Amino acid sequence: MGGMSPIHWVIVLAVVLLVFGTKKLRNIGSDMGAAVKGFKEGMKPSEKEEASTETTAATQQVTQSAQATAHDPKTVDVASKEVR
Repeated sequence: MGGMSPIHWVIVLAVVLLVFGTKKLRNIGSDMGAAVKGFKEGMKPSEKEEASTETTAATQQVTQSAQATAHDPKTVDVASKEVR
């Protein structure tokens, strides 16, 4: 009683097609697709910014670690050289 049978859905679909027309429904579908594509592209730069933020944080940690060991009197600073 409370639910809609398949015949009711067919009638609703026919009314929607008569009111809006197939061309307008097709335009709505393509507009929705373009909006979803734009949203996905809009989300990509935030991922790149997040990755660069993580890289910057890692670089700062390495720099702080190097500065801490540079002042340690037991640390020996050795430069490697290539032998030819």
